[in-house]
Amino acid sequence: MTAPSPPAVDALEGGGPSEGRSVAGRVLAVLDAFDATHRSLSLTALARRAGLPLATAHRLVASLTRWGALERDTTGAYHIGLRLWEVATLSPRGVGVREAGLPFMEDLYEATHENVQLAVRDGLDVVYVELISGRSAVRVRTRVGGRLPLHATGVGLVLLAYGPARLLERVCARPMRRFTEFTIQDPARLRAALAEVRRTGVAVSDRQITVDGLSVAAPVRGPGGEVVASLSVVVPVAEGRAPALVPAVRVAAQGISRTLAAAWGDGMPADLSG
Repeated sequence: MTAPSPPAVDALEGGGPSEGRSVAGRVLAVLDAFDATHRSLSLTALARRAGLPLATAHRLVASLTRWGALERDTTGAYHIGLRLWEVATLSPRGVGVREAGLPFMEDLYEATHENVQLAVRDGLDVVYVELISGRSAVRVRTRVGGRLPLHATGVGLVLLAYGPARLLERVCARPMRRFTEFTIQDPARLRAALAEVRRTGVAVSDRQITVDGLSVAAPVRGPGGEVVASLSVVVPVAEGRAPALVPAVRVAAQGISRTLAAAWGDGMPADLSG
C-alpha cells in the first residue's frame, strides 16, 4: 500500500476538463502526475495521468524540461528534475525544521538504533521532512517527502491533538483510511486518543501503519509555543519499549524546539499552520 497523493490538481483548480484549466493548472497537473510509485513516466503515460491531450503535455513538458523542473533520461522517460528540488529546499516548513531537528534526531538514533522521523502537517496529512533508519530497525512505510494521514500515525496524532478544532472536524467528517486492523477509524476513538496525547504530551501509535511497528511521538514547538512539527521513534511492538522511549523522545523534541526558538526569534518565518 502506498502513501496517499497530494490533493488532485483538479480539486485545486475547481474541477473541469483539461482544456478548461488555466495554464498554471495544467503545469501543476504534469508535476502532480509523479508520485512515489510513478517516479519515471513516458510522455504518453504522463499525459494520461495528468489528464491532458498528448500535444498539450508535450508542449508543457518541453518547457518544464528546459527550466529544469523535469529531466529526461536515456530511455526517453521523464522524472522530477534537480531544479525543482532546489526550489523546494527554500521552504522553511520543511528545510528549516529539518536543519534544526537533524542533530537531535541523530542523538535519538544513537540512543535507540531505531527509525527516527520528523514530520510537519500539510492539510490532512503529515509530510516527512527527515528520516533516519537503522539497518536492523523495524520496517516503516515512510520516506522523506512522503505523506500519511494524520489519524494513523504517531506524528499525525500529535499534530492533530494540538491543531485547531476545525482540523479534527475535517478529519472526522470523511472516511479514515485503514492500514491494519488496529488503525483508528472511529471518530470517538480518535477523540479519546487525542485527549490522551494532550494529557501526557506524547502520542503512542500502536500498529496503525504496520502490524509489527509502534511509534512514540512528541511535539516540536515554535517560539510562541505553537506546535509546528512532530518527532517520533518507531520500534518493534514485540519489544515493549514504548514507556522507556518517552523521556528520550520528549528531550529530543524539546531540543529542536529550543533551536527553532533561537533561530526564529519572536516569530516564525512563514505560515507554518499547514
